[in-house]
Amino acid sequence: MKFIENDSLTGKQKSDILMLWNKEYPKDLALPDVQSFEKYLAGLEDRHHLLLLDEKGRVKGWLIYFVREGERCFAMLLDPDEQGKGLGSRLLGLAKERNTELNGWVVDNSEELKENGEKYRSPIPFYDKNGFEVLREVSSAKNNINGIKVRWKAPVNIPDINR
Repeated sequence: MKFIENDSLTGKQKSDILMLWNKEYPKDLALPDVQSFEKYLAGLEDRHHLLLLDEKGRVKGWLIYFVREGERCFAMLLDPDEQGKGLGSRLLGLAKERNTELNGWVVDNSEELKENGEKYRSPIPFYDKNGFEVLREVSSAKNNINGIKVRWKAPVNIPDINR
């Protein structure tokens, strides 16, 4: 496995990410085709992609950080076969090295169904473990799926005035 960073994606990478998107997100958030994914990307400013690639160059993890409505945001996907190995935390760590704040939206429950009929597992514990603040009071619904905001801010170094 290797991590790479790009400001754009190849056609194959877009197809891999779309397949991962539709496999991992709740089915009501599925995108029908690559053009829909490209339309999603086109609505984001200052896009940067962090990719986790397997030995054959297939995308196994994707994190995008971008600006939306003046705020630094991110979205992330990780193949279920790669979860629990620390790779998602490493992807987040790379994004944290490049940003002072990251904001995202997560599904707030584990009742939504994925395309394969399995229940979607809310990533709130993962983000909590990775130092994100879970803002339960900030919520939004899309396609009848409720999401809540998560935020990470880089620690502020306060100079010691007693030195």
